[in-house]
Amino acid sequence: METTYADGIANMILVDGVVRVDLMNVTSVEQGKEPNTRPVGTLALSLPALIRIHDQFGKMIDKMVSDGILTKNQQPQQ
Repeated sequence: METTYADGIANMILVDGVVRVDLMNVTSVEQGKEPNTRPVGTLALSLPALIRIHDQFGKMIDKMVSDGILTKNQQPQQ
């Protein structure tokens, strides 16, 4: 099995019931400019898989909050 590290998501698109998530890494950051990025791969998921992953990430974040590893910030009101 291959491990891929990603700093974030460059793009997401739904085509024919498949969600494609383009992953990217930040290569450099200059003050006052957008970060330079490079693509690292694409993750393709069915809609049910996307929902399961969303639930799993939510549970993981809740566990890290309860363990004191993370603190959830309040969303600013618009």
